[in-house]
Parts: sequence; C-alpha cells; structure tokens
Amino acid sequence: MAREVKNAIEQACGSLTAESLASLNADQVTLWAFFILHDEVMDGGFVQLIHNGYGPFFFRNPFTKAMRLWGIDAIVPLMRRAEKLYQKHSRDIEKPCSDEEFMALFEQFPQFDDLDDEFVEEEEDICRAVGQYVCDHLDAFVELID
Repeated sequence: MAREVKNAIEQACGSLTAESLASLNADQVTLWAFFILHDEVMDGGFVQLIHNGYGPFFFRNPFTKAMRLWGIDAIVPLMRRAEKLYQKHSRDIEKPCSDEEFMALFEQFPQFDDLDDEFVEEEEDICRAVGQYVCDHLDAFVELID
C-alpha cells in the first residue's frame, strides 16, 4: 500500500523540487522522503545518498523527527548517527567525481558501513512500520472525492 501511495505522489508531482514539495502535506513529504532514503541506502548506502545530493533533504529538515512521530523508532538513532557523519564528511562526499572516484568514496568513508548494515538489518521492520502508519492514516495520504 505504501509503495502505491509513493508512486501516486511521484506521478502527481514529478520530480523532487521545492514546488512539488509545496503541493504535498507533511505526511506525503515524509513518505516520499522515506522511499528516497530506502532506495538510495539499499542501492549504495548513505555515501550514495549523500553523494546524490539528498544529504540536506534528510539532515537539514525534520525527517528524523517525523519518523519518531510516526513511531518508526528504529530509524531515529540510525539517522542521528548518519547526520553526525554527514556534518563531518559531506563536503568531500558531495563533490562531483568520476564513477571511479565515486566507488573510492566507499573505501574513504568506511564509517558509514555500520549504518548501511544496520539499515539493511532493520529494513523489513522499518518498512512494515511505515506501511502500517500509512494504512492507519490513509486519509493523510489520499484525497477522497465525493
């Protein structure tokens, strides 16, 4: 159910821009953000997430607070540790680079490995909790037409 809502948000809004975000409510933005986080971390970890420019979106906005309010407690300490590493290493990770240089980032920043592993270990429970939140608060994610 959550993935279908995420797909509907993307279809309605297009790409992630200030304008598209402004057209969504807080829960819809949080769900969209969660799926970006999930896809990026599962594909290439937090280093990829940061390198692809999503660091500010997650670490300079209230995403972690929203997850806590949704009851997705397992992700909160993980995101706080990731934020500390982001603050320390973001300039180096966000620099434009070749594919080869990008791959070398994983070796340069092994501090993120434990966070990546923890996310993967918790992923099923986190996704289940996000899906449950969406189901329990469906009216916050879809417009009902009379």
